[in-house]
Amino acid sequence: MNVAQIRAMCDRIRHRGPDDEGFHVDGPCGIGMRRLSIIDLSTGHQPISNEDGSVWVVFNGEIYNYQELRQDLISRGHRFVTNSDTETLVHLYEEYGEQSVAMLRGMFVYAIWDARRRALFISRDRFGKKPLYYAEVGGGIVFGSELKCLRGCGVPLEIDDEAFRLYFLLSYIPDPWSPYKAVRKLPAGSWMRCYADGRREQGTYWKLPEPAEDAPTDLTEDEAAERVRELFDESVRLRLIADVPLGAFLSGGIDSSAIVASMALQTSEPVKTFSIGFEEAEFNELPYAAMIARKYGTDHHEIIVRPDSVDLVTKIGRYFDEPLGDSAAVPTFIVSEFAARHVKVVLTGDGGDEIFGGYDSFFEMERLSWADATPQAFRSALSWIGDKLPYSAYGKNFLRMISRPSALERYFEYATTPYFVRQQLVAPEWMAPGDQAFFEREMRECLASRHSHVLTQAMYFEATAKLTGDMLVKVDRMSMANSLEVRCPLLDHVLAEHAARLPHAWKIRGRSGKRIFVKAMGDRLPRELLERPKHGFGVPLSRWFRESLREFVWDHLTSSAFLNRGMVSPAFVRSLLEEHNSGRRDNNHHLWTLLMLELWFRDAECGGQIPAPAVEAAT
Repeated sequence: MNVAQIRAMCDRIRHRGPDDEGFHVDGPCGIGMRRLSIIDLSTGHQPISNEDGSVWVVFNGEIYNYQELRQDLISRGHRFVTNSDTETLVHLYEEYGEQSVAMLRGMFVYAIWDARRRALFISRDRFGKKPLYYAEVGGGIVFGSELKCLRGCGVPLEIDDEAFRLYFLLSYIPDPWSPYKAVRKLPAGSWMRCYADGRREQGTYWKLPEPAEDAPTDLTEDEAAERVRELFDESVRLRLIADVPLGAFLSGGIDSSAIVASMALQTSEPVKTFSIGFEEAEFNELPYAAMIARKYGTDHHEIIVRPDSVDLVTKIGRYFDEPLGDSAAVPTFIVSEFAARHVKVVLTGDGGDEIFGGYDSFFEMERLSWADATPQAFRSALSWIGDKLPYSAYGKNFLRMISRPSALERYFEYATTPYFVRQQLVAPEWMAPGDQAFFEREMRECLASRHSHVLTQAMYFEATAKLTGDMLVKVDRMSMANSLEVRCPLLDHVLAEHAARLPHAWKIRGRSGKRIFVKAMGDRLPRELLERPKHGFGVPLSRWFRESLREFVWDHLTSSAFLNRGMVSPAFVRSLLEEHNSGRRDNNHHLWTLLMLELWFRDAECGGQIPAPAVEAAT
């Protein structure tokens, strides 16, 4: 083990930390980091140790309550030599051991080498905003913020069949799986301790409470809304701590607009805001973003994306290290690259839909609740009819969805890749069942209590599976690819725990979601914004796949390399392409999911290996 080996791993993620690097080797352990300097620019160099050098830490993220924790530790006799949040982790661990992680308010992955115990302690934040991959090699463990750190460290690169079955179902690979059998992700809200003698311990320090179904007895709806407002403003305020320029993504939606409003009310200087728009009117939210920018006098920046701006598709796939079928990665990368020219930190509205109930899938489950009162025999007949209909029939998926034996299975059919599409597309050996029994077996940690209301189940799954495995992966990789730190006030765990106490009726009614959040923040936002239909953060991919990206996607998805892997039906892939190109059906999501899969395989097969021997630990 030597510094050169650790440096080779860290060099692969230079984009995550272009400002500084540091390494520490002590017998069986070597740790390293790349730093994006945000707090304590002059003395925050890592790794950082305690007074006698027996405890060392490398850290990725931000601890928002570090000043409060620091004062308590000083009162207990700990001596600090920096003003950074990183050093707080060292002394907090000395004082409280693994219990210290539950005291943190922030986004983080950190690794602590405890020389006295000859043990490495690793922990990940509650929602999994920051990533951590690890693998066992030669009796030790290698780990890193991105999977590319582990390539070339002797990690076997045999693909994990189950991970790809999940990808075809979900369009992302959830925790703890990775594309490789030997590599796992540390789950959100958990910790792991690895001893030099090979022993390993793992535990969970936090789980999101299940969303309540009944109103709390100690709180009225008005009081709950006021508490949402207080906690939201506190969360925003905590995330304004930085020694570098800071701004916000402003999409024109309720969540990002509320964040900008809160920032403007708590700062003296104009907030720097960044918005992205498109020539296609239905995807262009710039007028709504400009409305907020004018109302709060922000230092506003806009960029229009045209089809010739999306030649970065291959680059995007490479930054993920694993297939991710979320096309919102394109605008996220572009707005991150744009904002990084002006600031090093931005606040975003991610998490609002999951925590306060804003997704169409939630509304749809409410709308289809009538199916629960329909006799199962009738629903079975509908299922039979649906199975007999050809793929091209538009009612096929609807019949299959309402025929499901439980409301939860209706949700899975609606929120994942429909069974009838996968049945045509995916080779039998790559098919995951996608029913309730499958999810209870494979992803039970992401499911609420078995007899919960379907909205409880749906909201919990979105917040514990899709949020961590898709949304936050997209935001982290696309922002850090541009050396930009993203902070998510709506995913403050104190705010999320309060939101979980509030019943569905205070969040969702009909096709209206996030009602309690709107009640709390609505007086700060223009009426036109509050009354407009929900609009996702997307790109006009349908048109681009028919025009500027047509040749690119056809070349990749009809190539012998892709089709000969035996994962998909060549005839059905061509059918998806032809159907989309003719305009008969919009298959952009399925095509993007397949394209990201093929780009991942090409990147993985090309190599990019680190020419260094195996090491026990690095980040």
